[in-house]
Amino acid sequence: MAGRALVLGGGGVGGIGWLAGMVYGLSESGVDLGDADVVFGTSAGSAVAAQLLALRAPQELYERQLAEPEGEIPAHLGPGVIARFVWAALTSRTPEAYGRKVGRWALTARTPTEAARRAAVESRLVSPQWPDGPLRITAVDTATGTLRVFDKDSGVPLVDAVAASCAVPGVWPAWPIEGRRWTDGGVHSPANAHLASGYERVVVLAPIASGGGPLASAADQGRRLAEQGARVAVVTPSPAAKEAIGRNALDPAVRAASARAGREQARAHVGRVSDVWGG
Repeated sequence: MAGRALVLGGGGVGGIGWLAGMVYGLSESGVDLGDADVVFGTSAGSAVAAQLLALRAPQELYERQLAEPEGEIPAHLGPGVIARFVWAALTSRTPEAYGRKVGRWALTARTPTEAARRAAVESRLVSPQWPDGPLRITAVDTATGTLRVFDKDSGVPLVDAVAASCAVPGVWPAWPIEGRRWTDGGVHSPANAHLASGYERVVVLAPIASGGGPLASAADQGRRLAEQGARVAVVTPSPAAKEAIGRNALDPAVRAASARAGREQARAHVGRVSDVWGG
């Protein structure tokens, strides 16, 4: 085992803010997560990972979250959408089966246009080009329910990879890539920390702490990595951060407060994360 992996999980616009705040807060205490050997980004985490590796400046990443969220589209998970998620989880034995069920109705859901969604995703990114760093972005095939990892060698534009990874079923359009439709990487698991298998040191920042049904939580995946011999730190939102993110993590208005909460929370985790990450 060798190398360090950073895993950034999903969690809406509020999750983007919290992740950026955590990364910056840790950097203020000398823990630079941007020098990872690989960065796995799922949903919100894909947007933050792309910005982190493009900017190489945690403070600028953080300050971008404090600005007025121009270009974002307000949204929420209605009770009907939540009920579909629950039903799919209760009736599925594997993440792939869950992904197929969620994928079927994601294809028929009424959502904003692809053009509007593309503009919103582009507004989050520093550049439409893949950064030079080791970025890996997850998405789920709506037809098969399988997880795919995109990188700069995949031949897929960065904006499309992030849009697919952030395509919350029932909220945003399932995203077209290579003649197939893709949905949120969090449909496989909220953080997809299992992808860091084989790395010696792993830090997981997961805006969504829980799993459900066939979907493993970040903590469970972290424990499995530790059982394989890795040194692992898993951080999820504190009660104060959860309050800042609020009940609707898809509301752009919560981004700044979530970022501030993440920066504040980072102070409590510097020791553990630093111990895992090393120099």
